[in-house]
Amino acid sequence: MKKRLLGIFLATTMMATLFAGCGSAAADTPAATTETESTAAETPAAEEAAEAEDTGEADTAGPVTLKWAIWDKDITPYWEALKEAYETANPNVTVEMVDLGSTDYMTVLATELSGSGSDFDVVTIKDVPGYATLVSKNTLEPLDSYISAAGIDLSQYGGVDKQVTVDGSLYELPFRNDFWVVFYNKDIFDAAGVDYPTNDMTFDEYDALARQVADPTFGSQIYGTHYHTWRSAVQLFGVLDGQHTILDGNYDFFKPYYEMVLKQEDDQICRNYADLSAEGLHYSAAFSGGDVAMMNMGSWFISTLMSNIASGEYDASLCGNWGMVKYPHAEGVEAGSTLGTITGLAVTSVSDQKQAAFDFVNWVSSAEGAKVMAETGNFPALMNDEVAGIISGLDGFPQDDASKEALNVSNLYLEVPYAENVSAVNDILDTYHKSIMNREMTVDEGIAAMNDEVGKILGQ
Repeated sequence: MKKRLLGIFLATTMMATLFAGCGSAAADTPAATTETESTAAETPAAEEAAEAEDTGEADTAGPVTLKWAIWDKDITPYWEALKEAYETANPNVTVEMVDLGSTDYMTVLATELSGSGSDFDVVTIKDVPGYATLVSKNTLEPLDSYISAAGIDLSQYGGVDKQVTVDGSLYELPFRNDFWVVFYNKDIFDAAGVDYPTNDMTFDEYDALARQVADPTFGSQIYGTHYHTWRSAVQLFGVLDGQHTILDGNYDFFKPYYEMVLKQEDDQICRNYADLSAEGLHYSAAFSGGDVAMMNMGSWFISTLMSNIASGEYDASLCGNWGMVKYPHAEGVEAGSTLGTITGLAVTSVSDQKQAAFDFVNWVSSAEGAKVMAETGNFPALMNDEVAGIISGLDGFPQDDASKEALNVSNLYLEVPYAENVSAVNDILDTYHKSIMNREMTVDEGIAAMNDEVGKILGQ
């Protein structure tokens, strides 16, 4: 797959990141779906007119007001920025934002859309489980005909569209995403006289590097790597090949990664899971303490590092000299393969101005909307050279070539793939992840339990 930039990072004022709040529910790759057409349909004019009538498209020549469901308007700078930029480019359109709050946003939205009085035209999709609920309730408009008519090339989203396609139809377009990288402390590598991590490391090379820089000496201990307590910090390694997902029902492919991490614990290469759980140590505190050489974490952490180092909240002498590289990968897997989460926009099935609503969705999800997102310091789902230049020029972003290259993603798989029963699967995998990492079960016992219980849900 052709490489393209997919990353950007959050504004220093934007602390309510989507993913940080739901990282513990993360897991894995795409469910198999039917590919949506990505090229413009060659439809005769008469058919286009009939199609527009069938889909309820409104005449956008006159003034239009679009009602848009969002959350946390006052602390999220890109909402207003997107609204203003779109209204400037489309003076006949007024975008009315309705803040439903971030607490239980998708539940509140589902309730709103299920009511007879709902008049939303555009809604923001916060997560895949919520998306599945809205699709199942028939509250979202299928976008396939609109996408074809607009000639949108869905390949620009790196395959994410296929992972949220439902029974051959797409109901949202992504406009924001976050993905996983490896953060590292350059000072630790310099002190050890060891070369920095690279953007093309196998897991064997990653493990060897962590062992090279680790120092178990009591009182001056250095950890070669760090894993947060989320199961995603371990299990996601197993789905980077694009061949496995958390919906497989057989999780034998998790085994080598659990064995690697547990062996690193035994050898004091990383902190102990049980201690981390008991202490409640946050991953940001672990890395900013200056004794962690590498840490796999989402791109949302970039803004935290930059802002807290700039403000003095983090001691720059401990963690100020940092960089990042791409995720390690298994043998035979393309470098730059990673996991991520998206935020999308959808058109409601009750809107009486669906074409105008889709035009807004399309613009926000396009290169124009991506530039606005970048200028507010946030990650768009789509990147080009201009947007990349905005990112690389931000104060505090590492200026080494490897860190810039780390934003080049070759394959992006959703942490939470589309499936009606994905929440139940998540709960089971969470439970046995904890049992394995707390040494209450062996790796084989824990995986066998996952296989058994998820198999029952999937009818295997």
